[in-house]
Amino acid sequence: MTKYHYNGRLKPFSRQLRSNMTEAEKLLWSRIRRKQLKGKQFFRQRIIGCYIVDFFCPKDKLVIELDGSQHYTDQGMKKDRARDEFLRSKGLTVLRFPDREVFKNIEGVLEIIFAHLKP
Repeated sequence: MTKYHYNGRLKPFSRQLRSNMTEAEKLLWSRIRRKQLKGKQFFRQRIIGCYIVDFFCPKDKLVIELDGSQHYTDQGMKKDRARDEFLRSKGLTVLRFPDREVFKNIEGVLEIIFAHLKP
């Protein structure tokens, strides 16, 4: 597994996020956990640098972010751009999905994720 900078000060917050997942995160997690997609291992609320990403598949360098309403404010979009730039600079692919898309079209979301996973 490729190592990424780990900010240990974020560990308590990461644990808290795992314990208090949003409904959209719970739904997606139920479909990608336990190597359900192409046998790939995903982790939730993973620390990469100074960020905690929603879901991460280290083998394929794939980050999945689910965006609630706070991501669509000017400040939220600015933060997301900076986060995505940082993650891409580390060689990672970032996929973003609105929460509502997860609820309305989970199969479509899974198809997009599946297409980004290596055979």
